[in-house]
Amino acid sequence: MRQLVNATLLLIPYALAAQTSPTVRNAANSITAEGVRRHIGVLADDSMLGRATPSPQLEQAASYVADQFRRFGLRPGGDNGGYQQRYTVSQHVVDTAASAIRIAGAAPATLKPGLDVYLLRFAPLPTHEVSGPVVLFAGTPDSTNPLAGADVRGAWAAIMGSATPQGVSINPDWVMAVLRAGAVGWMMISNRPDAQWQNRLARTTVPSRTLEGIPADAPLAAGAFEIRDATAAAALGIDPAALRAQTSGWTARRLNGVTITYLVKERELARASAPNVIGMLEGSDPKLKSEYVFFTGHLDHIGTPGAGEGCVARGADSICNGADDDASGTTAVLEAAEAFAKLAPRPKRSLVFMTVTGEERGLWGSQFFSEHPTVPLANVVADLNADMVGRNWKDTIAVIGKEHSDLGATLNRVAAAHPELRMTPIDDIWPQERFYFRSDHYNFARKGVPILFFFNGTHPDYHQVSDSPDKIDAEKEVRIIKLVFYLGLEVANAAERPKWNPDSYKQIVGGAN
Repeated sequence: MRQLVNATLLLIPYALAAQTSPTVRNAANSITAEGVRRHIGVLADDSMLGRATPSPQLEQAASYVADQFRRFGLRPGGDNGGYQQRYTVSQHVVDTAASAIRIAGAAPATLKPGLDVYLLRFAPLPTHEVSGPVVLFAGTPDSTNPLAGADVRGAWAAIMGSATPQGVSINPDWVMAVLRAGAVGWMMISNRPDAQWQNRLARTTVPSRTLEGIPADAPLAAGAFEIRDATAAAALGIDPAALRAQTSGWTARRLNGVTITYLVKERELARASAPNVIGMLEGSDPKLKSEYVFFTGHLDHIGTPGAGEGCVARGADSICNGADDDASGTTAVLEAAEAFAKLAPRPKRSLVFMTVTGEERGLWGSQFFSEHPTVPLANVVADLNADMVGRNWKDTIAVIGKEHSDLGATLNRVAAAHPELRMTPIDDIWPQERFYFRSDHYNFARKGVPILFFFNGTHPDYHQVSDSPDKIDAEKEVRIIKLVFYLGLEVANAAERPKWNPDSYKQIVGGAN
């Protein structure tokens, strides 16, 4: 049996290769280094001023992408028969005088944002008072049992955070799990050093931008805040140091007699809008054309020092061009779209090519799309996301998410069928960096869409003025885009849609698939 299975596996690459007709090969060969350099040269030019969200230069970049989609003959997939899907961002400042978090417990306390507590923001803050008991988690989070058997419905979930020189990180799986399970909000108890904490508090009164259009009952729209150990010890009656020392096991307990009441008020300062750009190719199969394969990359970057996204000038250079991050991914979407547009007949399923914006601000564009999709999300069978695909290893690309669905196995078969690409897709080699949660594919995954994330890893030019077009390895990127093209073709023509690993679905999406 083993010998028979091995022989069958050896035939798989040849079977796939046989499906690459001259028409398919010609379409793939339309993906060129010249095209890669041309698109990145436009998108990462100094005139684009780093494509911050929102900005006039980002609008110019979006118009360029829409013009390319129009040139390829793609059907508009945005609002009102156009290529753009617009979303709104609002700028707010916390009204600290009218805001407070009250803890009724061992030692009743009224905490003021910017003085005793730091507000965590991932979506518009709750506009109403939120109150509930407290469930405290301690130990090492267990991805298979994130709630540790606790009932968090109507409660505030609290977790211990441990400071590092880079800050304090929290397991996003736990956050999503408690919010999906009905927690009204969550809090982090941290041991940040004084300087780090004071810098954190000072940001409370800095105006911040927030994505609008997110449902009030969306998990990330819940209240969230951070307090320090001393405050938690007095108000909650706990021993933070002892709880933080609990590194084995994962426990949760309700704090008897403790209630948190959260009321935060904000003043709106301004509003602006930003675009996603969407083009479509209709599938050829009468039935399967109602299903969609997405190809995504983000169009924005971090702008200039004045944009407030972290760009730092170096000498006379004050523009963070974002050639690899992510003009390279947008270019992958454009080149793949042009190649697919040359195919006749078209793939069986429909194809959607989307460049999103606001990724650097917090995955804004893809989050908005996930809440306001232009096609039914239930009919989206896969998202292939390219974010930073123009640098590093000559013959290797990390593909994050392979283990979560059978897309990983399909990718491996496609790569094996195309040795001429000299491109090996490897698994995530930086799991501690949590890259799975840090690009736009995640907003598809959390809605139940299988994804693969093509990523060449970071480098010394990441988020620096030195991420410039001249450093892009266009020849390597061509081979990556061809791999994505062949993979997308296989998924679009397959009899069955990709399937989740059940454990991954439960962990990432929640519930049973």
